[in-house]
Amino acid sequence: MPGVTTTKEPRPRGWTGRLARIGSGALLGLLATAAALGVGELVAAFTGAATAPGTAVGTALINLAPHELKDFAVQRFGTNDKVVLVGGVLLALVLLGMAAGVLALRRLWAGIAVVVALGVAGMVAAATAPVAGPTSVLPSLAALLAGVATLVVLVRLRNGRTEPSTTDSPHQTTGRRTVLLAGGAVAGFAVLSGGAGRLLQGGGSLARSRARVRIPAPASPAPALPAGYQFRDPGLVPFFTPNAGFYRVDTALVLPRVPAEQWSLRIHGMAAREIELSFDDLLARPLVERDLTLSCVSNEVGGPYVSTARFVGVPLASLLREAGIRPGAEQLVSTGADGMTIGSPTELILDGRNALLAVAMNGEPLPVEHGFPARLIVPGLFGYASATKWVTDLNLTTYATQPYWIQRGYDRTGPAKTGSRIDVPKPLSRVRAGEVVVAGVAYAQHRGISAVQLSFDGGPWQDADLTTQVTPDTWRQWRYRWSAAPGTHRIQVRAADGAGRLQPETRAPVFPSGADGWESIVVTVTT
Repeated sequence: MPGVTTTKEPRPRGWTGRLARIGSGALLGLLATAAALGVGELVAAFTGAATAPGTAVGTALINLAPHELKDFAVQRFGTNDKVVLVGGVLLALVLLGMAAGVLALRRLWAGIAVVVALGVAGMVAAATAPVAGPTSVLPSLAALLAGVATLVVLVRLRNGRTEPSTTDSPHQTTGRRTVLLAGGAVAGFAVLSGGAGRLLQGGGSLARSRARVRIPAPASPAPALPAGYQFRDPGLVPFFTPNAGFYRVDTALVLPRVPAEQWSLRIHGMAAREIELSFDDLLARPLVERDLTLSCVSNEVGGPYVSTARFVGVPLASLLREAGIRPGAEQLVSTGADGMTIGSPTELILDGRNALLAVAMNGEPLPVEHGFPARLIVPGLFGYASATKWVTDLNLTTYATQPYWIQRGYDRTGPAKTGSRIDVPKPLSRVRAGEVVVAGVAYAQHRGISAVQLSFDGGPWQDADLTTQVTPDTWRQWRYRWSAAPGTHRIQVRAADGAGRLQPETRAPVFPSGADGWESIVVTVTT
């Protein structure tokens, strides 16, 4: 009819036409999605990287996921679990965006509805994040508007328009070249806006802030390392884990970026007086240096999520005593810049162990992925109950306050369990007959290791040689020289803590208080 605008495309004939139409719609939806995500990343450069649409949705999924899914992700993908999650979220957004494009070619309102639903989901995820602020929804809102606008323009160019007119005239159809130019322009815009957003989020100022930090010499250096503290057999992990190899398990999809100059720590709650400290205030205090082993509750029997480093920091107990601990303050709930909350029993922080508010690791300021500017460490507790990274708040409170992992059913106290691991030879490896070095590490933080034993093919237990115990808060390396005969053999390992308590043989899962059991590997000995 004259004077009516329509975006409806003539129905294609045959399978070839249908497939072409689906492909065309999917491409338009893909371009609209790319434009939306690019704009979202650009706006997130000003509201915080964690507010970008894909990141906000991914964080919400982590917070909603049951512990079984979290454990599966860590065990299946290891430290790549976040990459897999973000990739999965982006893939889902792309597929839904492509579906929106296909729908929009037939019914524009239906495609728009899908884009709006995705944008609203991003806004809800950003608004309900632990660190949400008044501007957190802006990236997803901007992405929604950009996605809708791009989809409308591209669909109308693709389908052609009949311009309003008072006379009967043929449809004026936009040429293929115009559609291709528009699509290329959208793709270029998406790449530029997304790249600019990532560049602005890139943390250059944070790197400069960290480079300016000078950690003062500790008033209490770590005790000298004793003779025989380390074996140097090939394949055996070193006593000190390099920062680049130190395990990382957390829920942060993007690393919090808190320059030291802007960092502050608040101590409050059931305290006689509230204290607020800047980073300079922290460095002005007497620092201590300690060698500490950390382990994660997600570590399976024989797993990799245990590491040792030399940390420098302020004794946590001294800070709490300075604030004044009121009766009934059962736990210290610490909060990181990523919104993570972790609860540590107050009595364990105060019992004389080397609980630290750490600022340095292996001779340098904390790496960003390990908590720069400051993190908590309480020896003898799994990380989920002690090792808050990017810490900004310490709240003395009761057990009525339930931190993140306690809400998900994990044990309240989180004592680190005794563990032992075979590093060499590797499982299912082939070795030559004769003397074979079997070696690994054993750990029982804050209790020490008194013995490591090996069993071959179910035979009697043999004592392994141990390095000198540095402190009860660090692991010990062990080694056994095995006279290996040709064939397939099973090797088991177990350890005893400083009090002589052996690891239990019965396997226990990670949830709710950490894995138990003896590691067992199979190797083939050849002639």
